[in-house]
Amino acid sequence: MRGMKSTAASRYTLDRLPRFADIEPASLVESLGAMLDDHRARIEALTGDPASATWDSVIAPMEALSDELQRFFGPVSHLHNVADSDALRAPYNECIGLISAYSSELAQHAGLYACYRHIRDSAAFADFGPARQRVIDNALRDFHLGGVDLPPARQAEVRALKVELSQLHTRFEEHVLDATQAFRLHVDDEAALAGLPPSVLGLARQNAAAEDRAGWTLTLDFPCYQPAITRLEDRALRRTLYEAYVTRASERGPQAGQFDNGPVMNAILDKRQALAGALGFANYAELSLATKMAPSTAAVVDFLRELAAKARPAALRELQELGEFARSELGLDTLEAWDMGYAAEKYREHRFQLSQEELKPYFPIARVLPGMLEVAARLFGVRFERVEGIESWHEDVVFHAIVDADDTPVGFFFLDLYARARKRPGAWMDECLVSWQHAEQCQLPVAYLTCNFTPPVAGQPTLLTHDEVSTLFHEFGHGLHHMLTRVRRPAVAGINGVPWDAVELPSQFLENWCWEREALDLFSGHHATGEVLPPELFERLEASRHYHAALQMLRQVEFALFDFRLHMDYVPGFDIQGLLDAVRAEVAVVTPPPWNRFQHSFAHIFAGGYAAGYYSYKWAEVLAADAYARFEEEGVFNPETGRAFRQSILENGGAEDAMALFKRFRGREPSVEPLLRHAGLHA
Repeated sequence: MRGMKSTAASRYTLDRLPRFADIEPASLVESLGAMLDDHRARIEALTGDPASATWDSVIAPMEALSDELQRFFGPVSHLHNVADSDALRAPYNECIGLISAYSSELAQHAGLYACYRHIRDSAAFADFGPARQRVIDNALRDFHLGGVDLPPARQAEVRALKVELSQLHTRFEEHVLDATQAFRLHVDDEAALAGLPPSVLGLARQNAAAEDRAGWTLTLDFPCYQPAITRLEDRALRRTLYEAYVTRASERGPQAGQFDNGPVMNAILDKRQALAGALGFANYAELSLATKMAPSTAAVVDFLRELAAKARPAALRELQELGEFARSELGLDTLEAWDMGYAAEKYREHRFQLSQEELKPYFPIARVLPGMLEVAARLFGVRFERVEGIESWHEDVVFHAIVDADDTPVGFFFLDLYARARKRPGAWMDECLVSWQHAEQCQLPVAYLTCNFTPPVAGQPTLLTHDEVSTLFHEFGHGLHHMLTRVRRPAVAGINGVPWDAVELPSQFLENWCWEREALDLFSGHHATGEVLPPELFERLEASRHYHAALQMLRQVEFALFDFRLHMDYVPGFDIQGLLDAVRAEVAVVTPPPWNRFQHSFAHIFAGGYAAGYYSYKWAEVLAADAYARFEEEGVFNPETGRAFRQSILENGGAEDAMALFKRFRGREPSVEPLLRHAGLHA
């Protein structure tokens, strides 16, 4: 990147970063238990006289306790995601139970609740800034959602349910990881792999070599599976891979029953419904919305069905066109599920004379990463420095600082780009350290940014598809939300305190620059020649932007409506597969085979934070598209517009109402029209 430099760690105060090498799995449970017991004792001392409680006497010390716990267990949780091990699993799961029990105790702590109520009712509250007021109001809401008002027996039930749920979520995710890693398909004949690009062939050969075998080994890790299911000419091989992928962690497929998440899902849903009932909600969907922007369960369902209605006619046309192409050009009379990605990629090539493989040489990670940082630098008036000498969990991980225009550091991030064994699939941003002003010191935010791209193979650079570039921009948008915050109260800094259906706004917003010519000139460059993406390729890429946009929107609506109705309508003994089939019958135009078990690996809702909240992607996409429309009107690199977005959205985190912040930036309520226009579905 122009102007980006490397600097030594000594330039910054980084003494609070994790020491990953010091983590000892065998002592985790004992150490955590001792810390939590100490915290309990200190909280009792803090809350002995609620009538005299002040911010400095209660809330500030509680922030310190929360930071101490985060700094102890946050790195452990991160290792579980990126470098899982047999030695870590059992203690990690036990620790999850301890932390869940402790968090539930705090949510029901009568003395602590009384302290917060006293501070809220005091004359001093009016003089607090928006961030402190928000911390207190959110905390009082969360006390009620934690069961502070319930009788003791019901409180104990809530605590037990939360502990069990935390452990079930972890088990679900571990089953998906184990099922993904367990599948290996060895191929001796290279001819059977016709259609695979050289980079994937190299990865498959490397996989085989790691097993001391000749030939090629295909896996279900995304850098291998995604190009295989979309490029392999061998239809039978595509089916084998597809069946293994969509039956992961279920009673079907090559590991049938070995890592089955069926009972886990039922247990999770039973306990979520019981938790909602114990807290006075009719269902878990209502409980979920208590901390979100959406006003009601009916509003969410209506929103999703409206999107489906707008997308369905176009999706039917897209599917019909694809089927006609598959019959006439590919000899496929029937499009099976394992043909869809393959046919779609072939049709893209035919229609736009463009393929992801043709684009990849222009997106080497060595160009994309600094170019993406340059995009952010121009938008938000910052610069980036690579920081050397920082301890991490793997040699591929790099560390960067974000520096403001006045040479002041504002945040840092670890970047872990490549797929490897014992690493959770997918891409995500997580918190390492949270913005916090304590005493005379300011703790700057630090993020973990994690992807699963194909690692460099046989000396060849990592080349990204344009979709992967969008993924990187998406996660970096989350990271900027965390790192550019000006809020110094951890509970509402960065992404904290932001309603879940608004938290995707910065991430989806930043993806738009992946399609802008001015931005592409910064992050594209042929890995051999350095040539930026040629005009004719850009024109074809731009023409393909709306390709199958309606099918993609329906797929997201299908997932979101399934998730929401699952948590809105669930009763013990509920037929999960039956609901998914019913949702597909209502909104989908593509129906997978009956043995597809997508839900068994739907970690977003069964292990992540998206339970009764997957609709948030589409809800926030309305906000993101409308926010971006202002840049379309005023210039995609207009510094004033970038500064306004930074000041209104990124810097305020959860310190103010999300809709108020959006209206401050946009000057009005959000409109759905830009989303429909960006998707090629005009209102």
